[in-house]
Amino acid sequence: MIAEDAADGEQVTPTDEVSTATMVAYAVAGTAVVGWFLFGWLVQRQGFIDSVGEAAGTGFALLLIVSVIGTVRRSRR
Repeated sequence: MIAEDAADGEQVTPTDEVSTATMVAYAVAGTAVVGWFLFGWLVQRQGFIDSVGEAAGTGFALLLIVSVIGTVRRSRR
């Protein structure tokens, strides 16, 4: 994938590949969110819409954590 830098007009290529550990962590996080949805819906019997909202909130919180960690890691380079 090649992107064009708007400021300089140069082509920029990504420097880092996604590691296997990162992909495994994403898979575990996705499975945990689906498990959290099923736990709320089937075990706690809190309703489908409430379980979807709770799982979505958990997913967004995980995305926020991932973006903060990524920002901190990139700023240290």
